[in-house]
Amino acid sequence: MPQSGGSTGRTPETHVIDFRAAEHLLASRDPRGAVKLLDGVIDAYPENTAARLLRARAFFAAAQLRPAELEFSIVLEREPDNAFAHFALARTYQRQSRPAPARRHFRLAAALDPNPEYLKAARFDDD
Repeated sequence: MPQSGGSTGRTPETHVIDFRAAEHLLASRDPRGAVKLLDGVIDAYPENTAARLLRARAFFAAAQLRPAELEFSIVLEREPDNAFAHFALARTYQRQSRPAPARRHFRLAAALDPNPEYLKAARFDDD
């Protein structure tokens, strides 16, 4: 039976294990280790938005802001109503000292989800 999911010896099950391990690495403050595991998952399943969102978070945590921006943008192309991805992309822009796109995405996040953190970041009362 042929193996699916990319590199030799990798199966859908091992990619799920890698995804879960990456979640734990990110929670344990090892974002670079998480990125390494997720690279293989995304190579095998480039359409997997959950893996891309997790990799974006790992890039952000590792202060790799351009790759984080790219991944959050890909997630938003696929899920334009993902409030968390808008918020995280806004924080990425903020860390890059790009206030205009940051404000736009903070406001989109708050409009999609009235989470108090999103509302505070959107600063609607500053208008």
